Amino acid sequence: MSLTLTLTGTGGAQLVPVFGCDCAACRRARADAQYRRRPCSATVKFNEAVTLLDAGIPHLMDEWPAGSFQQILLTHYHMDHVQGLFPLRWGVGATIPVYGPPDEAGCDDLFKHPGILDFSHTVAPFVTFELQGLRVTPLPLNHSKLTYGYLLESAHSRVAWLSDTAGLPDKTAKFLLNNRPRAMVIDCSHPPRPETPRNHCDLNTVIALNEVISCPQVILTHISHEFDVWMMDNPLPSGIEAGYDGMILTLE
Repeated sequence: MSLTLTLTGTGGAQLVPVFGCDCAACRRARADAQYRRRPCSATVKFNEAVTLLDAGIPHLMDEWPAGSFQQILLTHYHMDHVQGLFPLRWGVGATIPVYGPPDEAGCDDLFKHPGILDFSHTVAPFVTFELQGLRVTPLPLNHSKLTYGYLLESAHSRVAWLSDTAGLPDKTAKFLLNNRPRAMVIDCSHPPRPETPRNHCDLNTVIALNEVISCPQVILTHISHEFDVWMMDNPLPSGIEAGYDGMILTLE
């Protein structure tokens, strides 16, 4: 049974193109839709079950009608990762399980008025659970709000989802070294920088991390327009590639 991960968004909160920006990357994205970047998110398909990984796309329910997915798995409760839930919650019909970190604040009034969303499925770091046979292990990340990445495992495949992080906590890096994924989708918002980034990785940070983890396929996400401009003139190292909206990763 294959595990399929589809990147439904590969941008940060600014998106690409950025409102009011006339840089080369933003001009390119306005002229050609394939270069646009929506809020960082994905879908995971395994055993015919579909999981939405983050919910930052505003018109989420237009793309995923009732019954087309089984649950939502959240990395954290920043608006660009949950804004699609605000209209979705007022739907009718079956309750939708939402898995995510135990952030008591959540985002705005989602917890106070959840509608059809069930936020009771809080997860714990390094405690594995299953979604229709898919093994999911939450991994703590370095961000300004409580944030988890996830190691997604089938009998034959492992892929790590690590969006919204500046580097990795030591325990997470060691866990990935000991449970090496075949592919790693990781936050890389910035081109190489001389200073250590605060909330999101730059390319230097990703390269240094993978020198430790040694993942054979590294896919960058949460990409800014500045990084897109940099990549227009600079190649990425071997084994590292820029994700794009609609990219499909199938692991047998």
